[in-house]
Amino acid sequence: MQLATAAMLLVATTLVACGDGQDDDGQASAPKAPATIPELTNDPLTLSFIWFDWPPAQALEDFANAEYKKERPNATVKVNTVPNANWHDAMFTQFAARKTDFDIAILDSQHIGEAVTNGNILDITDFVKSNIDVAAYNPYLLAAYGQFPQAETGKRDENASLYGLPLLGDTWTMIYRKDLIGDQPPQTWDEMISVAEKCQADNPGVSGLAFHQANGSDAAAVTYNTVNGVYGGNLWDPKTRKIEGVLNDAAGQEAMDVLVNRMKPLTARGSGNWFIDEVNAAVAQGKACIAFNWIAASGGLLDPKQSTLGSTREQILDKLGFATLPSQKTNLVPLGGMGMHVSAYSAEANQVEALNFMKWFQRADIQKKWAAAGGVPSRTDALESPEFLNAGPFNQVYADSVPRMRDMWNVPEYARLVDIENTNVNAALNGAKAPKEALDDIAKEQQAVLDSSSRRGGGGL
Repeated sequence: MQLATAAMLLVATTLVACGDGQDDDGQASAPKAPATIPELTNDPLTLSFIWFDWPPAQALEDFANAEYKKERPNATVKVNTVPNANWHDAMFTQFAARKTDFDIAILDSQHIGEAVTNGNILDITDFVKSNIDVAAYNPYLLAAYGQFPQAETGKRDENASLYGLPLLGDTWTMIYRKDLIGDQPPQTWDEMISVAEKCQADNPGVSGLAFHQANGSDAAAVTYNTVNGVYGGNLWDPKTRKIEGVLNDAAGQEAMDVLVNRMKPLTARGSGNWFIDEVNAAVAQGKACIAFNWIAASGGLLDPKQSTLGSTREQILDKLGFATLPSQKTNLVPLGGMGMHVSAYSAEANQVEALNFMKWFQRADIQKKWAAAGGVPSRTDALESPEFLNAGPFNQVYADSVPRMRDMWNVPEYARLVDIENTNVNAALNGAKAPKEALDDIAKEQQAVLDSSSRRGGGGL
C-alpha cells in the first residue's frame, strides 16, 4: 500500500488511495479533502496549474495574478502548458509516479474517471457542500466538470462524489462569413452543407467548410461525435456498456457518410490534419465560408493583427457571424470545457491554497470578472450577466448552447477510446479507410477495450 502523503497531512481522517485507487468492489476511491479549509500559510507560495497551450491558459494566469493576489499577496499563480496532443500524458505520467510538479490539474470531463480510479485527485465532496453554492450552477455543468461516476447527459446525481469544480465552459460555435452567405446562419445541418457548397462554388479559393480533422487529442473524434449527435446517433449505451451495434447503427453510418462524403469535399486541400489553430487561421485569412471551432479559442479571430478581414474589430464583425450549431434530427452540441482538480501528491500547503483558490474562483463576483476577462463561466448568474454576454459576440452562443450539450464516454478508459476513434475517423477523412469500415473498426475496437476492463463508472451520453 502506498499512501498519498500530502493528503494525509490535510486531515487525520483522510481516505488514502491505494493500489489502483479502487476499493474491493472496484469502486472509485480517492483521498478526501477537508470540509473546512485549514490555515493558510503566509510564506511565499507558487500555486501551479497544468493545462494545454492555448489563449485561455495565459488569460487564467494573468487574471489570477491580478485578482487573487488582492486577497493572497504571498501567492503567485503559474499556469504551465504543454501541446494539446501531450496534455493527457503530461498529467498522467506524473500521476503514475505519484509525484506532480502541479497542484491543480485542469482535466477534461472525460479524464476524471481515470484520475479518480487511480487515486490521483482529491475527493472534494465535503468541501463543496461546505463552501460552494451548488444551486448557482446548471446541474449538468457541475456534474460534467466534477462528478464521478458521471450521470446521464444533462443531469447530476446529487449522491455522487465530486472531484472538481468548473474552470472554463465551452462548446462549438459556427463561424460564418456574413458578407458571403448573408446575415442569417443556416438552421439545419443539411442546409449548412448546401450553403457551404454554393459559397465554395461562388468564391474560388475559399473552401466551403473548415473543421477539426486531426488524429490527435480529441480533434477528429469530436467532429464525428458532433455529426453523429445531430443525425440522431449515439456513441454507446452507458447502462450496458455496449458500443458495437450502437455507434455503427444506421444513424451512426449516416453521420459518417455525411462527414466523409458531403462535408470533407468542401474543405481545403491538405486540411486532413487541421485542429484549432488551423481552423482559426483559415477563417482569419478569409479562406473559409463556414467553420466550426471551440468558443474559448475564438477570441483571436477579432484581433486585426491576426486577421485579413478588417483593420478593426468592427470591420471584422461586419464579415464574421457566430451562431449556435445547426440542428438536424436533434439539436445536440458537444460539451467542452474543463474543471479544476487538486493533485493528491501536492504539498500540504499547496493543497490548502488550491482549495482556497477554488472557493474564491467560484464566487459570483469573481466569476463575472473572469467572464469579462475572456473566461467562460459556469455559474448561471455569471452566464446571464452583461459582463459575460457583452464580452464577445460568441458568448450568447455559449449561453444558448448549454441546454443542448452532450458529452463523450466518461469512463476511466477514455484515453484509449478516443485514440481509437481519432485514428479511424482521421483515416476515413483522408481516404485511408472507407467510412463504413472505419466506423465498424471503431465500434469493434472500443468494445474490446470496455469488455477487457473490470472498472465501473460511466455515463455522459
